[in-house]
This record gives sequence, structure tokens and C-alpha cells, in this order.
Amino acid sequence: MTSNQTPGRSERSLFGLKRGQGSDYLLYIISLVGFIAVWWLGAIILNKAYLPAPPEVLEAFIKAFDQDPATNLPMMQQVFASLRRFAVGFALALLIAVPMGLAMGFSRIFEGLGRPIVEVLRPIPPIAWVPLFFIAFGLFFGPVMTIFLGAFFPILSNVMFGVKSVEPALIDAAKTLGASKWKIFTKVVFPSTIPYMMAGVTIGLGIGWMCIVAAEMIGAQGGGVGAIILRNGDIGLYEYMFAGMLMIAILGLLTTWLSKFIEGRVSKWMGMR
Repeated sequence: MTSNQTPGRSERSLFGLKRGQGSDYLLYIISLVGFIAVWWLGAIILNKAYLPAPPEVLEAFIKAFDQDPATNLPMMQQVFASLRRFAVGFALALLIAVPMGLAMGFSRIFEGLGRPIVEVLRPIPPIAWVPLFFIAFGLFFGPVMTIFLGAFFPILSNVMFGVKSVEPALIDAAKTLGASKWKIFTKVVFPSTIPYMMAGVTIGLGIGWMCIVAAEMIGAQGGGVGAIILRNGDIGLYEYMFAGMLMIAILGLLTTWLSKFIEGRVSKWMGMR
């Protein structure tokens, strides 16, 4: 029995998308349009100042790039202030959580030493640390440490779980071939942990953005998107408040997409896809 399909194209649609991908994008569009429609309808029915309609928010969003009326600073200056804090805090979380998670997942001694401290600190919300962080680290590193704490535990937990999820048969096979403990760790354990680590990174990104907005609302040097949301809400410019929320959503989506892109590239480079 022969097939008329062209080799290498059986999983592609007419426009080059993978099968099912086009329908997924259509569902995304329908979901977003439905959300905006419900929001718009709610704004019309309630007719309250605190719930502006989507066109008003879009207009305020565009105007804020020239100057935000509450902070007297342009939107991009606020965005860069938030991004600087976010990048430093998240990088710090990544640099500490990944090696610590690998060590705790691979070694019973490290797990025994680290798990009690982790289990005590993990249930405490990062926002609860904000007053202490501001006092101890100042107006720049206070928010940075809040982001660090918010992103740290999801990455740590996922890396630990990834190490413990490695198939024992793979480790036994490596031992049979005479691989040392270091070779097993670098050639078997660590590559198998990559998908779990990237899942932790994605979760950490979302929590990190929540933390930075909350920290910037309490206080931050040089402004930030959280300051836009708080100060415009305080003076009743709700369309600009929603514009700040929209910017956070965009930044969150962009950083999540970036993490997925990096995960795909790394997985392909390591021969996992």
C-alpha cells in the first residue's frame, strides 16, 4: 500500500503549521476576543470609573509612553526600571537554585541538610519579606530580593524533582559501562533535568512578576510599573492603572515565550527533540 503524502510534510498543514497548531491559535484568538468582549460589556453595564472600557485603556497605554500623569515619567523608563530589578533578582535565583536543586536531588547528605530549611521558608509568601528586605537591602535591592525569593523555590523544587525522576535504568546502564559518578551526573542526570528546570523557570517568571509589582507598590527607587498601577489608582486615573496592568501582562508573556524558546533550543541542541 502506497501513500501520496510527501515525506517530511505529513505533519504540516497548507500554511506550514504543524497539525493542530492552527486550531490552537484560533482558540487563543477566540479566548482573547471573548475576554475583551466580556470586559467591554461589563464596563458598559456597570458604568463605573474604576472599570474603564478597553478603548480607554488602550488610549491611556499609548499616551503613557509619552508621560504617565501620576509619576511624570514615560512608560518605557518605568518598564526598564522594573526589568533591571527583575533581571537581577531572577538571575540570582537561577544561579543559586539550579546547583542547589541538583545537589539536593542527587545527594542524600545535601538533601538532609537543605530540606528542613527549605520547608520552613517556602510557605512564607515573598511579599511578607518586603518590609525586612527594604530595611536590609534598600530601595533597589529590596524588590530584587523579593523577586529572588519568589522565583527561587519553584526552580529549586522542579530541579530536585527532575533529578529524582531520572530513570534508574539509565543510571544502571551508565554504571555498567564504567561511568564515574561525575560522568553519570553530567551525562545522564543533568540533561534529563532540563525540562523540569525550564518548567520551574516558567513558574518562577510568573511569580517573579507578581512579586515585583507588589514590591514596587510598597516602595522602589526610580519608579517601576508597580508604581504606575498604585499611583494612578490613588488619584483615580483608572485607565492608566489598567494600562500598567496591561504592560505587566505583556512583559510576563514575553518572558514566558523567551523561556519556552530557550527550552526548545537547549533541548534540540542536547538531542532531546
